[in-house]
Amino acid sequence: MLNEFTARPIFGFTLCVLAYYIGVKTKKRFDYPIVTPIVIATLICLAVIVVFDIPLSNFQNGASMITMFLAPATAALALSIYHQLSIIKKNLIPILVGCIVGAATAVGSILVLCKVMGLPEDITASLVPKSITTAIATELSEKLGGIVPVTVAAVTVTGIFGTIVSPYLLKWTRLDNPIAAGLAIGASCHALGTAKAIEIGETEGSLSGIAVGICGLATVFLTLFI
Repeated sequence: MLNEFTARPIFGFTLCVLAYYIGVKTKKRFDYPIVTPIVIATLICLAVIVVFDIPLSNFQNGASMITMFLAPATAALALSIYHQLSIIKKNLIPILVGCIVGAATAVGSILVLCKVMGLPEDITASLVPKSITTAIATELSEKLGGIVPVTVAAVTVTGIFGTIVSPYLLKWTRLDNPIAAGLAIGASCHALGTAKAIEIGETEGSLSGIAVGICGLATVFLTLFI
């Protein structure tokens, strides 16, 4: 009975929406950087799946409906980017250089660490796109011979971790330049980080959105030489 109910797409979709709603309400009640809606929603979904022993495939039947909105949501960042067009024109070269260096660092660090730890090639290929948005990362992982579910997990963990620690890192490093802060967040923790950057400031959010796109393209280009 329970298996039949959870196999319906409405279950996974409703669970995701309700979990995120609880996350948003919790964020408003406890306004700390470590308390983020996406983290709370993820933990709630995991708890429900584990406690009730729900097959992951059942959950994904509905959760995949949420995933369809990922690409349009990423494209919607273009609006905030348009609002910061004058700043972007004045700092075009630093922005491009920063994004390329960020992408190279992300790819290079994974290659080195995977080599040192002796991880197999398919796992390495799965982790290479961890710092770019899921829409690009999954396609790139498959092309490189990686395991797509591992890539999705790596991208998600990277985004959640970046969302939590980025406000603290900006404070500890005293990085008060909104352009640099936005680029750093977008280059390291893609769209999830951009959501946090938008909370920090409009300029940070816009530059983070730019970094998501440029770093995604740069990562694809860099993998041609792997």
